[in-house]
Amino acid sequence: MTEVNVQEAKTRLSDLLARVERGEEIVIARAGVPVARLVAIGGAPARAFGGEQFLVPDDFDAALPENEVTAWE
Repeated sequence: MTEVNVQEAKTRLSDLLARVERGEEIVIARAGVPVARLVAIGGAPARAFGGEQFLVPDDFDAALPENEVTAWE
């Protein structure tokens, strides 16, 4: 949980909202006294790992042909 003062919250509202969307909880304080809590309404959105399907060929780690090696030099 992060605590910020009112002025910082006003200045960095977009950044704070992005952090809240990622699941963080922000407390807003006035003169060091907590007065509000900024939390996401529906929780953090589900994140999918990867989205592309791909195949790794059997010879993935085989040595490159000599003409390709020289092309990279």
